[in-house]
Amino acid sequence: MGENVKNIKMNVMIQEKKKVNAYMIGKRIIDIIIAIVGIVVLCPLIVIVFIANKVSHDNGPVFFIQKRIGQDGKLFRLYKFRTMVVNADRILMKKLKADKEFREKYLSYRKVEDDERITKIGNILRKTSLDEFPQFINVLKGDMSFVGPRPYLNREKKDMGEYYKYIIKCKPGITGLWQVSGRNRNTFKERLQLDLEYYNNRGFWYDIKIIFKTIFSVFKKDGAM
Repeated sequence: MGENVKNIKMNVMIQEKKKVNAYMIGKRIIDIIIAIVGIVVLCPLIVIVFIANKVSHDNGPVFFIQKRIGQDGKLFRLYKFRTMVVNADRILMKKLKADKEFREKYLSYRKVEDDERITKIGNILRKTSLDEFPQFINVLKGDMSFVGPRPYLNREKKDMGEYYKYIIKCKPGITGLWQVSGRNRNTFKERLQLDLEYYNNRGFWYDIKIIFKTIFSVFKKDGAM
């Protein structure tokens, strides 16, 4: 009797592992296809953004590159179109030290409404979500997936608490449950809870559902800031 129970448990574990492996292989294939399409669109976008920046007298770099936390806690270089002034981080740190009310709000949401650091072109890129397109390079490289938790900053690791060990089991994504659930209207804690929910429910059909919600959110500009 005990041997039969042990065999049943072993078979269940094997089947579960096969399902996970099939999901991961399928997810990677879909990521590669989507990334290739995204990069094809990205190429002319780079030229357009470069020209638009020059016309608006913004001589900073087209891309913004920043280290983020990836799968298994490994840091990777995330690519985005630059949407802020060149010294944006220095301006932020200065304001965090000087303005208590601003600091409390920023620590809750990790975003700033009507952020004065955002450039004119950057504002358009953010509202249309075009600033995310360079991340298709990260997807093709395998640093990210199309669907997954949003990649966190290394300085946010401590604030993630117990959520950290679960969230890093997934590849971060360009889109995910947080992005289609109010996005910037959510607090940092709510974002962590949503990313944990994704970890607990991740699967092929769950990803497809998020992709369709993403398309709707982009057209609706839901939660854009």
